[in-house]
Amino acid sequence: MHQKFKKHIADNFPFLEGKKLLIAISGGLDSVVLTHIFSTLNVAEASLAHCNFQLRGNESDLDEQFVVNLGEKLNLKVYQTTFNTKKYSKENKLSTQIAARELRYNWFQKLVKKHSFDFVLTAHHADDNLETFLINLTRGTGLEGLTGIPAINKNIVRPLLVFSREEIKQFATENNINWREDASNAETKYVRNKIRHEVIPKLKELNPNLLNSFEKTSLFLQESQQIIDDSIEDIKAKVVSKDFSTALEVTKIDIEKIQQLSNPKVYLYQLLKAYNFTEWNDVENLLSAQSGKQVFSKTHRLLKNRDFLLVTEISSFEENQVFYIEENQTKITNPIQLKLEKVSEKVDTKNNVIFVDKDLLKFPLTVRKWQNGDYLYPSGMNGKKKLSKYFKDEKLSLLEKENTWLLCSSDNKIIWVLNKRQDNRFLVTTNTQNIIKITHK
Repeated sequence: MHQKFKKHIADNFPFLEGKKLLIAISGGLDSVVLTHIFSTLNVAEASLAHCNFQLRGNESDLDEQFVVNLGEKLNLKVYQTTFNTKKYSKENKLSTQIAARELRYNWFQKLVKKHSFDFVLTAHHADDNLETFLINLTRGTGLEGLTGIPAINKNIVRPLLVFSREEIKQFATENNINWREDASNAETKYVRNKIRHEVIPKLKELNPNLLNSFEKTSLFLQESQQIIDDSIEDIKAKVVSKDFSTALEVTKIDIEKIQQLSNPKVYLYQLLKAYNFTEWNDVENLLSAQSGKQVFSKTHRLLKNRDFLLVTEISSFEENQVFYIEENQTKITNPIQLKLEKVSEKVDTKNNVIFVDKDLLKFPLTVRKWQNGDYLYPSGMNGKKKLSKYFKDEKLSLLEKENTWLLCSSDNKIIWVLNKRQDNRFLVTTNTQNIIKITHK
């Protein structure tokens, strides 16, 4: 297996050579074998990362100590952490397995960022791949759920996917490699274990070459998925556009063009799946809904606005948050970027630049979202106008209104509806002595 693995790495993962690698290790057979093999290849700098999920009492602590000892034996640095997995599972309404997965992968990425690792290696193998396929099949899934575990997913690399559990165990036995046995792996109360111990053995009785057959099937499905992905890219170029006119990046989907396709719901799924939407009937219903109707995922919002569906990331800012600019401050970068500078004269302006009379300002200035009751004296017009009326006259969408920022004086008078309209009360005149140029980047 060692020579086969060495050739496998050279042929399929040449980009690992000379890189800084983080190997995820539980102390079990698969991750320990992966660690031993990489420690002898000398193709890259490797460190170990171990999570103690506190799910098996003293056994979890013994796993951790085993990994620490192995790191010392192989002269590999070990990063270790402890999680209260049951608490996290309960607070986030997740199964124990999903909670543990979130915790460990989030931690891996923190280590990558902090210590500049190039890749994280995990020890998933061919049997894991088959189990995942069967789990997804029983739960109901699209084609993607049947294509198996990817060997490379961004900075996560799985070099053992072509090897069976039997091959890995044989390698460990022949090379006198010790590992920790997790007794919970023998229990069948978990879906994966039930499939591992009860379903797959029966399938292997029907087909002793099950893993080889599955590998071929998985490859065919991946190739089919690639055809779909290529087709979706062509469709996306025709029906999807980007809008950067608000503080948020907006993805726009042309409703009329989507409805002309053979199966709008399927195409919407392919176009929107990356945004974590799950209620696909509700998503499809937006096509014929009134403007203003919306659907939410955990991370994004999908809004019907006239002839388009608008996708935006859910903002982390609270609607009532206020940000301050002191008198001698020259810029802010949060929540938006504003630059303030003294100038000697007013020149032609663009939508993202205004000139104001500094002597009319009351500091600290504030940056905030609009509120009911706000009004301004729009430049170029006589009198004042409620901001809600101004938005209506300008035909701003709900999304545009929600992402409009105001620059205000400390007495709450609006100086500028950013990138839209300046207030008359702060305009530069022939009597102005001190001019401030304000630029929104």
